[in-house]
Amino acid sequence: MPNSPTPLRQGSPTKRAAIVRAALDVFLREGYARASVDAIADLAGVSKRTIYDYYGGKERLFVSVVDETRAGQEAAFRELLDRTLGTADAVEDIGGALTAFGRAFAGEIARSAERAAVLRLMIAEATHFPALIEVAPEARPAQNALADRLAELGARGLLAVPDPSEAAEFLGLLVTGRVNHRSWYGAVTLDDAEIDRLVDGGVRVFLRAYGAG
Repeated sequence: MPNSPTPLRQGSPTKRAAIVRAALDVFLREGYARASVDAIADLAGVSKRTIYDYYGGKERLFVSVVDETRAGQEAAFRELLDRTLGTADAVEDIGGALTAFGRAFAGEIARSAERAAVLRLMIAEATHFPALIEVAPEARPAQNALADRLAELGARGLLAVPDPSEAAEFLGLLVTGRVNHRSWYGAVTLDDAEIDRLVDGGVRVFLRAYGAG
């Protein structure tokens, strides 16, 4: 019988956090191919053996880093959603609420150097790690959270959203797409006025398609 693979250790949460932070820094700076486990271990202040015990190797560590970074972004998105759109019952001005959401979301994307760098890294490594971009619809918690909120607004008669998931995808694209293109995915700084102008146009288009009136 073939030998079973050695089980990975869960280990110390503090060490795992340090490894993930260090690995993200090294992967963003060097890219996946050039990044070394030695450099990650040195930056994290742990032994190379610890990284292999926890993650098994560079490939699994890379996927874990991307997954954990995504999870943090999704948690931040939910907080942003609650802060700007709130509960459906609290929304009176649908245009104002969507504009507040779009400006906050697009502004966060445009000003987060790390978020933009992670996106560029994922694009660069997509051919080697297709699972990073082949995400099933049910595994998109941020988009699903937005879809649920739009469905609630539709139930109140503030929007007409026969397909909330599609509406959420369109809203995300309309408030961030031009910001991403104009900023070259975070490489060029956009001022607040420019971000607001681009977002406002996206919200107007969204309301023409999904407005209730």
